[in-house]
Amino acid sequence: ILHVRSLERAAELANEIAPEHLELMVRRPRAALPLFTNAGAIFLGPMSAETLGDYAAGPNHVLPTGGTARFASPLGVYDFVKRTSIIEVGRAGLAGIGPTAARLADVEGLTAHAAAVRRRMESR
Repeated sequence: ILHVRSLERAAELANEIAPEHLELMVRRPRAALPLFTNAGAIFLGPMSAETLGDYAAGPNHVLPTGGTARFASPLGVYDFVKRTSIIEVGRAGLAGIGPTAARLADVEGLTAHAAAVRRRMESR
């Protein structure tokens, strides 16, 4: 339990700690919610016990621990769904992002990747 002087400071600390569970016991928890971005599960108000989230309210109990909520999400359906990225770029799009992509490929030492973009930019 942390006691702080302001809601903003509480959010700063909570977002840094990135807890598995975060209970917001404030007057207007829903209004405060946007300040809190790094937690596995957030429980709003005095009736929202952590136990409910773990066992009965719907979300599962597989949450990011050890501060990993800064960059990871709870286990969810998307972890079991195969997805594919689809990229379609026209001439204008290639002109806009091609030079940056080629430069990044060069920096990574991926000369064939860079050449693939540059050849496309040269062809009209």
